[in-house]
Amino acid sequence: MDRSIELGKEAQKTDLINADVLLQYCANNGFSAPVADIQDIRQAASALSLAVSKASAELGMDEIAVPFQEVLLKYAAEPLSKVTQRSRHEPQFPEGVAGSEQWVRHSLEKIANVAPGKLAWHDIYADEALQDAIRADKETSEGKSASALHGIPVGVKDMFDQTGKRAGWGGTLRQSEAVATQEATMITRLKQAGALILGTQHMAEFAMSPTGLNATYGPGQNPWNTAHVSGGSSSGAGMSVGAGHVPLALGSDTGGSVRLPAALCGVVGLKATQYRTSLHGVMPLSPNLDGVGPLAQTVRLVGEAYAAIAGPDGVDLSCLPVKPNLPDWDTPNTNMTIAYPVLEAGSLLTEEMLNAFKATLATFKEMGFTLVKTKLPDLDLLGQLASVMLAAESAAVHRHWLMTQPEKYGRQVRRRLSRGFFVSGMDYYDVLRLRPVFLKRFLEESMPGADAFLLPTTPGEAPKITDTIGSDETILEKRFSALSYWTRGINYLGVPGISFPAGRGAQGLPLGVQLIGRPLGEDRILSMAHQFEMQTGWPKK
Repeated sequence: MDRSIELGKEAQKTDLINADVLLQYCANNGFSAPVADIQDIRQAASALSLAVSKASAELGMDEIAVPFQEVLLKYAAEPLSKVTQRSRHEPQFPEGVAGSEQWVRHSLEKIANVAPGKLAWHDIYADEALQDAIRADKETSEGKSASALHGIPVGVKDMFDQTGKRAGWGGTLRQSEAVATQEATMITRLKQAGALILGTQHMAEFAMSPTGLNATYGPGQNPWNTAHVSGGSSSGAGMSVGAGHVPLALGSDTGGSVRLPAALCGVVGLKATQYRTSLHGVMPLSPNLDGVGPLAQTVRLVGEAYAAIAGPDGVDLSCLPVKPNLPDWDTPNTNMTIAYPVLEAGSLLTEEMLNAFKATLATFKEMGFTLVKTKLPDLDLLGQLASVMLAAESAAVHRHWLMTQPEKYGRQVRRRLSRGFFVSGMDYYDVLRLRPVFLKRFLEESMPGADAFLLPTTPGEAPKITDTIGSDETILEKRFSALSYWTRGINYLGVPGISFPAGRGAQGLPLGVQLIGRPLGEDRILSMAHQFEMQTGWPKK
């Protein structure tokens, strides 16, 4: 028998793990990791495997992995409107700003003077943005405004291809890569809508941290208090919108990476239905969980950005063949049902966050929405199944570079990516088979007849940066996992979610809640969040 197979069997043991055997197993498969980390990595992978085994125990042989796009379409919500709407709403200029050129200059001034400042940005295209703004002002004067995004400065996460530029993906690995020769579909669509790309933004290295941790460029800082984290991995998006640098930014969400920084930085963030946004020209992490999403100062602007970027793409054939719908922003519609679970304060939910959650429910009830008490899904299990998918897919994406340039990865990111080397093909296939089962269960048990399901977005306020860095990686990983507890499993289900401000905590930092919708039910959760915003006045700083 091949020695690598024998070592592989040895490496599957979950009790006493011999580090020497593991190191040899890894070496035989072209992978290396620090001795201090290898056992932690393997134990983490073993825990994920155990979760899959328990979840798949009742799966029959006839339960096969079907294209999840078909499953999402099967359970899709009916649109509020039969016609895809494109708002002609005029951009809301900041006070004292009269046009796009002034707006870009205003943004540059904000970046220079409002914390966290330049940290929120990777590259700033000041000259290009000013030239584009002058052209946008001319188009506006001629009555040629393209959309509600026309002439507004926008930041984009440092992971989208732009012609003649190199996306850094939050690290140094790609410094020798050639510049892009074409635009990511998302960049093309933003420009077609008239948005002005002001620059690229800070992100967690390879989009692998829910706090905004970046070993190369420094951790993301919260604009409300820079001693606290911004949330990640779309850290620069949360920082820049929360600080008022720009009204809108584009991020990505694989396990909460749009909703987490939105919640912690006091802004709005939308994760669309899986496969609703094109991944062409976007840094891959876990393609079956990845999604592009906007963060903005208002629900309406998030919705307008979503309508501009979402929809079928002839280049990315994984996209759902359905155009996006928007609600009627100006006509309140409370003829919808919100389901919610009964929650208690604990290690994953602070008393302040629980109070904000209850207050949000009370506001929705006061506004006339129907509330229904239902079952909380097993978010821990859903999160573990998502982690198996993430581990396998991200390790496959990074395998070559992990083997040839491991020094280009920060320790925390390398540990998390390395779990995928120990995920079996059987576990990965079972995770694919289980996905429709758990989606159906969620819709039937947590959202029976409801249009949305309300959850907290985070356990509480943004943690201090000092509590998210240190030498004990095992403790830090548990804290990271807790921060994304309320978001990670939602990506596995593939359903949309919007996070929006719902108050402040004991330290004066923002608290956010999220409305989870049915597949393709973005218009409904956008409508609800918009009406809540109009009622409460959030977000505000």
